[in-house]
Amino acid sequence: MGDKIPMTPRGQLRLKEELKRLKEVERPATIKAIEVARGHGDLSENAEYDAAKEKQSFVEGRIRDIESKLALADVIDPSRLSGDKVVFGATVTVADTETSEETTYRIVGEDEADIKLGLISVTAPVARGLIGREVGDTVRVRTPKGQRELEVVTIKFETID
Repeated sequence: MGDKIPMTPRGQLRLKEELKRLKEVERPATIKAIEVARGHGDLSENAEYDAAKEKQSFVEGRIRDIESKLALADVIDPSRLSGDKVVFGATVTVADTETSEETTYRIVGEDEADIKLGLISVTAPVARGLIGREVGDTVRVRTPKGQRELEVVTIKFETID
């Protein structure tokens, strides 16, 4: 997986904060939980021990996952971008050609996506359909509400808080 992973500075910061919490809080707490459970004797029937080991496995896996994402990070600051085409980091307002209902999306990294905040992953069908388009272009995309035809209304590049 030699591909770079696009993310905004905000996405990178959030991953770094999660990594710090995992290493400084979760990892030591899990090790302590394993020690405590081990002290309760027979490990073959010790649900507490099994749960703590499972949690440790999850924490270590997530630490490796974040470290690899940060190593492959291609941090793109949307406020430094410009142009007429939709690219990673763009804030795009689209209008449904049937209903004229407008929606604004920000195209972000996979770990940053949060549809409630209008943040969609660069890998999402809507984002993939919009990449490379210009204002006035229409694109057919698959949305949770089915096939829709969207027209690109505006493209902006701004920092995400």
